[in-house]
Amino acid sequence: MMPMVIRRVEPYSGAQHQRRPSLNPLVERYRILGVTLQHPCHRHYYMAGARVWIPDSEQVWRCAELTQDYKDRLVTVIYTDGQGVERTNEFKVKSDEELPPLRNPDILIGENDLTSLSYLHEPAVLYNLQVRFCNHNAIYTYCGIVLVAINPYEELPIYGPDTIGAYRGHSMGDLDPHIFAVAEEAFTQMERDNKDQSIIVSGESGAGKTVSAKYAMRYFASVGGSDSETQIEKKILASNPIMEAIGNAKTTRNDNSSRFGKYIELDFTQKYNIMGANMRTYLLEKSRVVFQAQDERNYHIFYQLCSASSDEKLKHLRLGPPESFHYMNQGLQEDPKRSSKTRQGHQQTFHYLNQGHSPHIDGVDDAADFQETRRAFMLLGINEAAQEQIFRILAGILHLGNVTLEEDNGDSSTIDSKDESLHIVAELLGIPVEDIQKWLCHRKIVSGREVFTKPMTYTEATFSRDALAKHIYAKLFDWIVSQINKCFAAPAKPFRFIGVLDIYGFETFVINSFEQFCINYANEKLQQQFNQHVFKLEQEEYVKEQIEWEFINFYDNQPCIDLIESKLGILDLLDEECRMPKGSDQSWVEKLYDKCKKWEHFSKPRLSNTSFLIAHFADKVGYECAGFLEKNRDTVSEEQINILKSSQINLVHALFTEKDHRAPTKVKVLPVAPVQSKSKQMKKTVGSQFRDSLSLLMLTLNSTTPHYVRCIKPNDDKMAFTFDPTRAIQQLRACGVLETVRISAAGYPSRWTYNEFSSRYRVLCNSRDIKRNDMRLTCQKIISNMIDDEDKFKFGRTKIFFRAGQVAYMEKLRADRLSACGVMIQKHVRMYLHRNRFRTMRKAAIVIQKYSRGMAARRQAHFMRQTAAAIKIQACVRGWVKRVQYRRLVYTVTQLQAYARGKWARQRFEHMRRVRAAIVIQKNVRAWLTKRRYLKAMRGIITTQGLVRCFLARRRLKKLKIEAKSVEHQKKLNKGLENKIISLQQKLTELKNENVHIKGYKEEITNLKGHLVEMKATEVQLKNSINRVNELEARVVKLTEELEMERDEKMDVLTEKERAEKENRELVERLNAENARLTEELSVAQREESKREAEELLRRKFEAEKQQLFMENADEKLAYQRLLKEFNRLEQKNDLLEEQLAKHKGNNAHKRTASNVSNLSGASDAPTELVRDDASEFSSIIGDDDIGYGSVRSRASEMSDSSRNLENIEWGSPSNKANSSEIKIQVPEKVEDITLVLQLQNKVRELEKERRTLAKQIDHLESSSSPVDDPQHAQELIRLQELEMENAKLKDDLNRLRKSIADAEPQNNRVQEFMKQFEALQDELERRREECIQLRTVLANRAHDLRSLTQTSYGKDVDIVNEDGELALAYQTQKQVNRQLEEELKAEKLRHRETETEYKGELERLRRDNERQQKLLAQNLTKGDSSNPETLLQSEIMRLTSENLNLQGQVDSLTEQLKKYKRSLRAYAKKLKEAGGTGSKRSSAQGSPYGGDPPDLLDVATTNEGEVLPVIRKKEREYMGMFEYDRREEMQIIRVLIYELKPRVAVTFLPGLPAYILFMCIRHTDHINDDEKVRSLLNNIVNGVKRVIKKRHEDLDSTVLWLSNVLRLLHNLKQYSGDKAFQAENTVKQNEQSLKNFDLSEYRQVLSDIAVWIYNGVIKLMEEKVQPLIVPSILEHEAIAGLSGNKPGGMRGRAGSLARELESPVEPQKALDLLLKELTQFYRTLAMFGTDPELITQVFRQIFYFICAGSLNNLLLRKDMCHWSKGMQIRYNLSHLEQWTRDMRLHESGVTDTLAPIIQAAQLLQARKTDDDVHSICDMCDKLTVSQIIKILNLYTPADEFEERVPITFIHKIQAKLQERAEGEQAQATLLMNTKFAFPVRFPFNPSSIHLEDVELPDALPLGMLKKV
Repeated sequence: MMPMVIRRVEPYSGAQHQRRPSLNPLVERYRILGVTLQHPCHRHYYMAGARVWIPDSEQVWRCAELTQDYKDRLVTVIYTDGQGVERTNEFKVKSDEELPPLRNPDILIGENDLTSLSYLHEPAVLYNLQVRFCNHNAIYTYCGIVLVAINPYEELPIYGPDTIGAYRGHSMGDLDPHIFAVAEEAFTQMERDNKDQSIIVSGESGAGKTVSAKYAMRYFASVGGSDSETQIEKKILASNPIMEAIGNAKTTRNDNSSRFGKYIELDFTQKYNIMGANMRTYLLEKSRVVFQAQDERNYHIFYQLCSASSDEKLKHLRLGPPESFHYMNQGLQEDPKRSSKTRQGHQQTFHYLNQGHSPHIDGVDDAADFQETRRAFMLLGINEAAQEQIFRILAGILHLGNVTLEEDNGDSSTIDSKDESLHIVAELLGIPVEDIQKWLCHRKIVSGREVFTKPMTYTEATFSRDALAKHIYAKLFDWIVSQINKCFAAPAKPFRFIGVLDIYGFETFVINSFEQFCINYANEKLQQQFNQHVFKLEQEEYVKEQIEWEFINFYDNQPCIDLIESKLGILDLLDEECRMPKGSDQSWVEKLYDKCKKWEHFSKPRLSNTSFLIAHFADKVGYECAGFLEKNRDTVSEEQINILKSSQINLVHALFTEKDHRAPTKVKVLPVAPVQSKSKQMKKTVGSQFRDSLSLLMLTLNSTTPHYVRCIKPNDDKMAFTFDPTRAIQQLRACGVLETVRISAAGYPSRWTYNEFSSRYRVLCNSRDIKRNDMRLTCQKIISNMIDDEDKFKFGRTKIFFRAGQVAYMEKLRADRLSACGVMIQKHVRMYLHRNRFRTMRKAAIVIQKYSRGMAARRQAHFMRQTAAAIKIQACVRGWVKRVQYRRLVYTVTQLQAYARGKWARQRFEHMRRVRAAIVIQKNVRAWLTKRRYLKAMRGIITTQGLVRCFLARRRLKKLKIEAKSVEHQKKLNKGLENKIISLQQKLTELKNENVHIKGYKEEITNLKGHLVEMKATEVQLKNSINRVNELEARVVKLTEELEMERDEKMDVLTEKERAEKENRELVERLNAENARLTEELSVAQREESKREAEELLRRKFEAEKQQLFMENADEKLAYQRLLKEFNRLEQKNDLLEEQLAKHKGNNAHKRTASNVSNLSGASDAPTELVRDDASEFSSIIGDDDIGYGSVRSRASEMSDSSRNLENIEWGSPSNKANSSEIKIQVPEKVEDITLVLQLQNKVRELEKERRTLAKQIDHLESSSSPVDDPQHAQELIRLQELEMENAKLKDDLNRLRKSIADAEPQNNRVQEFMKQFEALQDELERRREECIQLRTVLANRAHDLRSLTQTSYGKDVDIVNEDGELALAYQTQKQVNRQLEEELKAEKLRHRETETEYKGELERLRRDNERQQKLLAQNLTKGDSSNPETLLQSEIMRLTSENLNLQGQVDSLTEQLKKYKRSLRAYAKKLKEAGGTGSKRSSAQGSPYGGDPPDLLDVATTNEGEVLPVIRKKEREYMGMFEYDRREEMQIIRVLIYELKPRVAVTFLPGLPAYILFMCIRHTDHINDDEKVRSLLNNIVNGVKRVIKKRHEDLDSTVLWLSNVLRLLHNLKQYSGDKAFQAENTVKQNEQSLKNFDLSEYRQVLSDIAVWIYNGVIKLMEEKVQPLIVPSILEHEAIAGLSGNKPGGMRGRAGSLARELESPVEPQKALDLLLKELTQFYRTLAMFGTDPELITQVFRQIFYFICAGSLNNLLLRKDMCHWSKGMQIRYNLSHLEQWTRDMRLHESGVTDTLAPIIQAAQLLQARKTDDDVHSICDMCDKLTVSQIIKILNLYTPADEFEERVPITFIHKIQAKLQERAEGEQAQATLLMNTKFAFPVRFPFNPSSIHLEDVELPDALPLGMLKKV
């Protein structure tokens, strides 16, 4: 751009720069600049009281006020001079154009944008900048598209990361002007428009160009940070110290002046991340290497190098302090105040360092800067070896300046061979001493074929030496820039770039030479580009709004450019003169006088023949021709170059052997011109090179969208916030700011939207003129009442455009209207106040009279009350005295009576007590004597009774023995019947056990069905072959993505990328074609296969069911045989017991008739009626209480025997035979597999037979129940009913299976026929069941008869049956047998387990083999020939079917053996239970081995060794609170609980259920002490959570879900860790469940870290959702009607720039509701997943801080928000947030405390701002920093003129008061709040009250592998 820095030391044309107290110079000045003063206002604006600007010699412009109306061209003003004295001035003007400029209203002073001012002219611009800079400390101001930056000469806290974040995403008009706003505008336009951008930073030396460019690049590095490891943005920032060291120097104007121009391109990827950079440099000031003016320095690098001369690594450079080098100190001025440490030694050694007499800079540490430079070198890849060579070259240059040249004979010069500096130069540069000594004093001349060596004079040799030093430094500078560019180089072709141009500004000195000429030439080109761009944008805005206007003729400096660069122009003539053998500066300037006199911009000074004048756009500059030719040639002796080429130093050799070209550049528009020949005649001059590079720069800038930054130097003394108007106006004229103002003023600078205009000026119209539906019509009516001239305004599509001054005029009308309204309001208010005052006074007088009269009355009444009270008091006192006297007398008499009467009573009591004691003693003695006589008599009587009773008992015993013998005979007769009864009872018990086993068989059936399904799944995998196609497609997509990434990240050239894409497309086409072919083949094969597969699946299903039924039938047969054997054994044993019992009964047995005997003897062969009679008779003998060994089993045995006999009955009825003959399964004629169908039919028959048998047994069990009141019988009846229900359930399952088979194959005739036959079998089964019911009735009657017989024989004394203990002896014998059986049982168990393990291994091997075969089949299907997939499928399916049938047969046989072993185990367990369990329980009953109730046979039986035998009863289990799982199922558990768990499913569970389940699994690993298992489980949990969060990090529900679960798992690990600190609230059970073996404290820390990570992710998600709503809801939302936040003036925006016209993300009026809705949703989400309340508080504390920081930062950067009405709106909006916290019960936790800064900011805007309020404001704003308070006060702007501005004195008092608080608080200097700040995260321990044993697995989680322990 144009850094138009106007430094006029001695202007050549002084007339136009001298300022006089008249207005004519003002007109003249604008006329020179091609500008005409615009007076858009009418003459009637110049009325008395109007404020204007008048010229001033000191302040440039001074404010004045008209004392009378303007008329007769006479202007009278009054103003205050510099001494504060009011002066009056009167002058005449020739025309209205010379009227003094009007001043803007106060309401517009301090606007952010200069073009927003109503009156646009030079004084308004200057004053606005001065107010913002001095009063508001605002260094940035917009001027249309230009950012004006004023150097504050002070570090400001406005460039931190928080400021970068605040400007990110905002357009230029949203926030206060800032360099970051311009950078954001460029970055956003690059993103939006997909176009390259440029930022042109220009200004005078010392104006802050380099700093502005540095901050712009810092912004790009922050917002466009790359993701790669190179971190190119850090390298870009690190290049600044290097470039400042080698290219910056101290000048009289700037301590760090850039002495070269640079253009840095920041390259971006398609994702707009920085991928590389490139730097171009322009016109390095090489002459500074060998010469510095007074008070200036050489380049910084030399002084930095000398400051480190004491370093051991640099000793070989032989450097001293900077003062010792001539090139660096050419006029030393010793500062006596500088310490010796700063001086670092002597200062007169080096010629190149001691010419400027100023080797030091205040506040700069060269040693520290040198270390910073070295670190930057390392970061950019320049290692220490390369740095050492760089330092050698730099030291060599310094020593070269100290080489002493001596004059010899006037025509030659010499160098002493002993010159120390010469040897040091040769050593450092690695060149021969003799060569450099010779060619520094000689030169070679070629004449034809002869070569002559000519000595040089002293002057020529000195020039040659200095030229060599400059050339070496220039080469080194270019090499360093090239190395930096290599480090910046992008790995691939950049997508877009942003260029930052930091170039010198316009310069004019006393003596201007070739360097100033080139600088001003570059500024001319940049100014032309700037003018064209500004004009273009201004015109486009009017065209866009469709308004008519006259096009502006702006100043065009093309003639000046043509003068310089056209043919026969200055540069062309200069190059021509350089090619002349005897060309000289004088001859060249004479040519200029002759050839360029036709140009009006060129002129010859009057008093000089060696200089010329050029009228630049900023000023006329005179150039001295001396040195132009030599500087343009830039020649160096070829012999000296050859010496350097032969250097032993690699870097020196490389510098001079490379091709002669500049640092690598990237030209975006045109390629670089080809390199020309190296010959001297064809070598380009410096001017030509500069012109070419400038042309390339302009091409680059024209191809981009430019953005302009104009840096202004406020004063020459470098004083902080000091504004010199004279210096500032010079730079404003030179840098194009006033040109922008002029172009804007020529059109319509003030612009309002219709809504804003209507809101502001609706007070100027009547309510009937307001059309709310048509704002444009409303605005037209408002304007028609104010402005008559239609040229003063234009109506656009969306805005109203006004000429300059119209806004000020409308503001005056508005203020007048409001003033009139204010007067009317004041009149009524004052009347109201006076009326109220009168009424108050009258009311007060009446009240005073009332109270005075009342007081007199009260005094009189008080006297009367006192008199009456005195009389009353006297009466009371006298009465009281008499009463006291009387009471004392009564008390004395009463005490005497009491003592006398008490004594008499005590005496009588003592006498009575003695008499009573004597009577008691007599009573006790007489009673003892009588009791002794009674006891002696009773002992005799008892002895006599005992003897008699013993005699009677022995006689009764003999009678009982005789009766027992007689009963024995009867038992022999009824032996068969009793055996049957006992066998039926035993059968009943066994059937109960078998029914329990049947339930186990059902579970085994289910498991086998599961195996069958798995076998089917292997065949289904054949159908999934199409998944391979999907995988290939996914792979293609993945390859495409990888190719895209490779294109962005790697350094492949474009051709390689295109080739890769082409190959990828071909690969995709081939894969798609292959996939299509495979898909078609598979679809054909699957259609053919589906038909065969259905029949095969059905056959396999029937085969499995058939095998299952076969096994069940065989098991039932074996069980039946075992029951028969057991029955016979127990029958024999019962006979023995019966015989022993008969021996004890004797002759007293019951007498039976002969008929009875005969009937009982033939009971086994008798018909049903006889059996029923015998059973009834025997039941009477047994009685109700069955006391005796095996009594219950006896009934079971009877039933079993009866059922066995009934099975042998031949039901001879014809119907039965017919039915039997019908049970034949018909096989269809056409059956492909007849064997399979026959097997199924046989299985059905066996199954039905078995079902009939079970039904009969169940019916007999039910019939055995007796109606008697025995509770054991009732319990058995209930159990039999349960078994019957289980049987019905099994039949229902079988029916469902049958129906499912039929439904699956509706078209299969074989299946339908099979179903019909199965239904016939069902009918037969029902018929058999009816017969069993009849048999059950017979058995019931029989059991009743037996009980009756027992009761008849023994009555109630049934205990005598086992009187002699025969049964006890039998019991002891049985116990020994049980022990032997137990040992056999253990051996059988071991053998069974070994066999079972072998069978399982065989099954697993077969399963793996089956899977392998299926995989091979799938591969063959995929790879095989497309012509035979159908045949291959058929053959493979047939093979697999046969193998599966064989395997299924083996499985069936193995399962049958397994069941056989299980039944054996159950039988042994039952025997032990019958013997050991029953006997032990009976022996303990009633203290007798024979007494007590019969035991419960279903109780748990234990052996003598204590081994627990299998139980039948299902008791309530006590769970341990853990889940057992197989380690192989661990990943499945993690997948279900973590990977696949969805928030919508988890919300239906117990909060934290996954954490509870995982912890219960951890407890089981601790219980079994498996450290590998617990480590694996915990690692998988941690990795699983991390993986889920990374995958779903953008899903708030998922992150909150796992935040809650991780914390719950963490709390559980603490609660059950066993630490006392975490067990305070545990129950006893929870303490027992603590971890016993493992200390998981380290994993607790890991989980805590993960929780913190998830917590930060949750906060980030919430902040991202809330961030777009903060500003609209808190700052822009206007809920209070009538308090408008609109301001006058301004409103123009930067229409000329390409600023974004983005709307707010939400409407401000809806934003607050949306924000509250989002917060409510956040709260519900956290509460829904069971987040700890303390954590919820922390979350919203952080969110509210983010809201506060975002809103406050935005407020601090928006001047339009800082006024009273906006403070009221903000406070009202914040009250909604406070109410929300109260609704959610968060207000007590301190959440709203985080809003204190923004609340106090709103209160500060509303507070009264007077000197009396200083203390209250400071106390009120304790949460705001000093910088924030001062910033708000500086930004505070009244919305109306009726409100006073904040005085500067008030701000100073506030600042002074706050400094006391700021002492010791570094944070008080912070301006913006840190939006990245995070409160410390704490997870308070929250124990759970849920018991682990109560946790159940929900059905929604497929966790069948977990077993609750």
